[in-house]
Amino acid sequence: MMALETTVAHDENNLKPCKADLRTGDDCRKSENSNSVCNGVRSESDDPDHKTDSGVLEDDRQTKLNVCPVVNGRNVINGNFSGSESLSNYAKEQSEEPSEKSKSKVAEDDLKDRDILFVHDAGFTIKIVPPGVEPFEIQVNCMELVQEIHQLLLDREDTCHRTCFSLQLDGTTLDNFAELKNVEGLKERSVIKVVEELYTVREARIHVRHVRDLLKSLDPNDAYNGVECSSLSFLNTVTQGDILEKKKFRTDSVDCTPPDFIMPNTTERFLIPLQPQSKEQKGPQCLKVLTTNGWNPPPGIRKMHGDLLYLSIVTLEDKRLNVTASTKGFFINQSTDDEFNPKPAIPNHLCHSLVDLLSQISPGFKRNFALLQKKRTQRHPFERVATPYQVYSWIAPPAEHSIDAIRSEDAFSSKLGYEEHIPGQTRDWNEELQTTRELPRKTLPERLLRERAIFKVHSDFVSAATRGAMAVIDGNVMAINPGEEAKMQMFIWNNIFFSLGFDVRNHYKELGGDAAAFAAPRNDLQGVRVYSAVDLEGLYTLGTVVIDYRGFRVTAQSIIPGILEREQEQSVVYGSIDFGKTIVTHPKYLELLGKAGVQLKILPHKAVNDKSEEIELCSSVECKGIIGNDGRHYILDLLRTFPPDVNFLKLDESETISEKTKVLGFPIEHKHKLCCLRQELVDAFIEARYMMFIKFAAAQLQSLGIAKQVKDVNGSVEMENSPSEETKETTAALCNGHHSSDSNTDFTKVPVVKAESESNVLETDKAKKMVESITDGDENSLEDSTKEIVRKAAFTVGSLKEFEFDIRFNPDVYSPDVLHANPDGERLKKERQLVKDAAEFLVIVQIPSFLRDCLDHSASPLDGATLSEAMHNRGINIRYLGKIAEMLSKVPQLEYVYSIAVAELITRCAKHLFTTYLQGVEMMSLSAAISHFLNCLLSSCSVPHYSNGSDELNIKIAKKNKNKRRNRSGVLSSQDNEWTNTAPKSLWTNISAELKTYYGWTIESETIDTAIAKYSLQKISLLRSFCMKVGVQILLREYCFDNRHKQTFFEEDIINIFPIVKHINPRATDAYHFYTTGQTKIQQGYLKDGYELISEALNLLNNVYGAMHPEIAQCLRMLARLNYIMGDHAEAMSYQQKAVLMSERVNGIDHPYTITEYTHLALYCFANSQISTALKLLYRARYLAIVVCGENHPEIALLDSNIGLVLHAVGEYDLSLRFLEKALGLNIKYYGAKSLKVAVSYHLVARAQSCMGDFRSALQNEKETYGIYKQQLGEEHEKTKESSECLRHLTQQAVILQKKMNEIYTGKLGGSFPPLQIQPPTMGSVLDMLNIINGILFVQISQQDIETFRAEFERSQKKSDGATKDDIDEGTSKRDVEEADWASR
Repeated sequence: MMALETTVAHDENNLKPCKADLRTGDDCRKSENSNSVCNGVRSESDDPDHKTDSGVLEDDRQTKLNVCPVVNGRNVINGNFSGSESLSNYAKEQSEEPSEKSKSKVAEDDLKDRDILFVHDAGFTIKIVPPGVEPFEIQVNCMELVQEIHQLLLDREDTCHRTCFSLQLDGTTLDNFAELKNVEGLKERSVIKVVEELYTVREARIHVRHVRDLLKSLDPNDAYNGVECSSLSFLNTVTQGDILEKKKFRTDSVDCTPPDFIMPNTTERFLIPLQPQSKEQKGPQCLKVLTTNGWNPPPGIRKMHGDLLYLSIVTLEDKRLNVTASTKGFFINQSTDDEFNPKPAIPNHLCHSLVDLLSQISPGFKRNFALLQKKRTQRHPFERVATPYQVYSWIAPPAEHSIDAIRSEDAFSSKLGYEEHIPGQTRDWNEELQTTRELPRKTLPERLLRERAIFKVHSDFVSAATRGAMAVIDGNVMAINPGEEAKMQMFIWNNIFFSLGFDVRNHYKELGGDAAAFAAPRNDLQGVRVYSAVDLEGLYTLGTVVIDYRGFRVTAQSIIPGILEREQEQSVVYGSIDFGKTIVTHPKYLELLGKAGVQLKILPHKAVNDKSEEIELCSSVECKGIIGNDGRHYILDLLRTFPPDVNFLKLDESETISEKTKVLGFPIEHKHKLCCLRQELVDAFIEARYMMFIKFAAAQLQSLGIAKQVKDVNGSVEMENSPSEETKETTAALCNGHHSSDSNTDFTKVPVVKAESESNVLETDKAKKMVESITDGDENSLEDSTKEIVRKAAFTVGSLKEFEFDIRFNPDVYSPDVLHANPDGERLKKERQLVKDAAEFLVIVQIPSFLRDCLDHSASPLDGATLSEAMHNRGINIRYLGKIAEMLSKVPQLEYVYSIAVAELITRCAKHLFTTYLQGVEMMSLSAAISHFLNCLLSSCSVPHYSNGSDELNIKIAKKNKNKRRNRSGVLSSQDNEWTNTAPKSLWTNISAELKTYYGWTIESETIDTAIAKYSLQKISLLRSFCMKVGVQILLREYCFDNRHKQTFFEEDIINIFPIVKHINPRATDAYHFYTTGQTKIQQGYLKDGYELISEALNLLNNVYGAMHPEIAQCLRMLARLNYIMGDHAEAMSYQQKAVLMSERVNGIDHPYTITEYTHLALYCFANSQISTALKLLYRARYLAIVVCGENHPEIALLDSNIGLVLHAVGEYDLSLRFLEKALGLNIKYYGAKSLKVAVSYHLVARAQSCMGDFRSALQNEKETYGIYKQQLGEEHEKTKESSECLRHLTQQAVILQKKMNEIYTGKLGGSFPPLQIQPPTMGSVLDMLNIINGILFVQISQQDIETFRAEFERSQKKSDGATKDDIDEGTSKRDVEEADWASR
């Protein structure tokens, strides 16, 4: 039984990078130089446009993966994890990648190396003997560190309260950082004793902190407050327990009633179900108060008696205790709040653990602590482990604020939080960031260690930078230039440099002023990202994080050694500090940037400085090179790394863009002149031009007869239209609201289309070989006729070299202050034309291609975030969203994408205005101002009332204090109340103006309410999107938006404001190669081999990243799907449960990807006979989807089909019919009335109606099914015949029913109605149909057929391009791969 997945339900977007910070204590931090790396995982595809086309596993999103950690020799997905590591995320790779063949070979070679490396990695059993607890045995392996045993003890229920101990073997204390294989005398069945050690002040503080963490381990407040890398997960609340435990206790009763708020066609949206609150969410209370007291620190005389610190404790029995932490442990002293008496109380209880002491004196503590730890250890590890990056919740319930001395200490002490493991000093971030990049990388272990170290340091840096930026804006950091105007102030905190996004000293005056200064850090970060991805030895970039907080943009950077000791003019040895007026260069920088430029397609060029000297550059002039005191070559200010976007630039009269783009309304003059094309667009454009070059040259070579010299090339290679010509008609059609032919890609038609596509790809491959066979040689050795052909091909595509393909970009071609060496020369004209062509390619090719993807549902965004990602993956900047919305408005089938685009446009413009709005708000009025803005934006109340935050003090602030307070309460805070002048009408007017000027799109609505009605929007979705964009957290309650006499939001509804953090993402190269190689295997039908490779990728990613990461979730999801296809439903459910938990934690509880994970888990639960659980999961997925985007979306049709089928299976036919009819309506709307999806929907509705006895309606719907199958597939197709048989059966039933009714009417049968003979569906038939609608078809093919096809497939591969069976050319389209996969089954 093999499987084929035939449909793609979701957009193949990249997952957003994410970072984590796992902290539990100093002892869990490992030396980066250790050979054993604490494991964590996830990886992202290096190619931003790489899709997960795994034939069998058509993964709904773009394949970028991450992995999870191995601790104590066990992968976190299989066992408890307790670690304290920082996790960061993996980035889109923008540099050139090796071919699939080379990547496959590297991955398989590395797998062999890994087998050799870990051949001695054998497991064995040891016995642990802790004090006061029964000894127990654990399984370890020789590659683990001693510290991992230490961590295991910190996490176990019976030993978790001990922190200050050592591990001893035969009386010898073990080194925490030693590998077990190096421990002398350690063998099978060895006994390791846990020996209590004397406390120091540091160890005592760690112990108290650890006990506090245990007491609040079930408290969700950290997740709501956005601290400690905690985040929310509600899977086990939704399923009312662990689904893996439920399978052992199956019950016959099935609760299947859906909540009213998720029923089809309901319009009211509720928010409270978004975060279902469990009764036992916080866990039992163990103590009322645990805090350090005012008697600290101990006086000298008590230090000499071993006192380390003093604690105040209030037990559940209201006993007030003063506890001394001494070197030997904890005891109660005789002090009171008013009198210091450090002598032990009588009776004296001295306990090494604070938990043991409290258990002796408080029965309530003993009882509740045991219960708390039991619940803590019962939670899934993925519910407890910290996330890679902090995930913030946009909505939260009211929270209690309890006394917490450790939280207070963290907030106000001078120590830097989790950096405390470097005692008494701050971290030299720059040195750490650069040193990790200099680690060796030749072998797999070296690369794993290097990438692990890069990831760890970078994630720590992002956390520290975020904390510092918030401190800067809140006014808690002194400026290094306090005498300057607030906008010009700069800050240094924790060895990180902070600057604000304002135009300092008119630096950006000619480029757009503050608008340019605000955009520059984002562009600079993109430059840092691609240069970091190139990873060139000897070239260094700064650690860079961009933080938006309270309306301000802060750039955080690591500090170049020595940069603060000299003026910038003296430091810069390459580039320009004044946008091109003065320019300097340096041979070493030319060498390094030249090498990087080859991969980034940056053209070396010359510019003229103020001394009329021609200076050679290999980057934009703004790129500065500084040699630090450490001798490293740094580059910074990379804001013009990519070519300018001329569609948003006002060019000279002599420069014009093409007529094609003019027709579409370009150029649009943007707010600033820093608009650049994306790296994804550059890559796509160069690839398209290369294909033009190949095909043109091959066609000419064929005509000359040169093709005869190329082996195995027969027939002619016809030149096809260039990409721009090829899409010209499509663009016009889209602009006019038409599209050619049926856009539905039905699975039964796929093989034909694929066969045609395969032929095209093979011709392209032949053309490549033909041209490369003559262009790879020496230019002088070419015949004149061949030379001329290559020259013409190069000229046609705009190549910068006469006799070869060379397309690179000069980023300075349109820089206003740059003087070019030959401003009127042909060379510069050609360079400028390339930039224009790339901008035209974006509009003429990429945007229509994106719309076509939406039409065939290979891209199906659910909200603004996934829409933005889909655009970015194709190289389309968000500023084009207005033009895309114009095109979408003319395609009725894409109405749902149009609504999402309009909602995104409105919320982004509101964000632009909110940013400026917040800058003028004083700290005291923040919540009042934010609630007022939300009322003006979303409430129907025409005159919302506002309250001034200072009113609660009931005082009048004197004017004379105004200036004194101005700079104390934060950057640029003010005492005026300009924000109160904002009104709904004026705000909407400003939003409309911003839409026109920024996006070139006109909204045809006078108010938010008319816009909601016209564009099919919903206010709850706009609220969610806006809060997530600006970092506002609101109170979890139901909001009434439509009351015209009462405002929606109040001051108390604004709970918090969070930073929005942007940063680069370190990559895990080897894991990515393993993953893609595994995908290739799966595409070819080798499921088992692919499964092993992807599992190995998971382990490699674990070694780099740690326990949690967005792409680990995707990797787990892939493994779950593979298990399901191979028939292991229980294992599939287990893996998918982890994928759901992880997606909730790292993506968000209402993220579109989380919705997808819920849907998949529901299918696997149904396959495991957990029907009630499957329904709860589907209800949750539908609820989240309607909150995110409403009911008008094809994803809702899929969910409703699933819900309807499962309800059908349990006999709830009325409910089932409501969901199936909704799915039918949506499928007709978005797939077309004659789509095969619609045929399936008609059939499902007919099944439900027949079970209800409504044979007349069932017959009508089945006729629709039959008609579609007959038209699309023909009368002889199996599906058509099945539908015909179903029609015959329904007709018989309808005739029988009618006869019985006639007999009743004529009185022949009396008044009784005979029971209908309705055959309820079997679970197997329902599961088969669920597989079909979810894109999985199981096809019966004999093993002999499989082997025959594989042999044929390998022969065809060798014949076409000499590739082995393990290699599929990168150029092969998704449909080609699916065809191969289909045939292999």
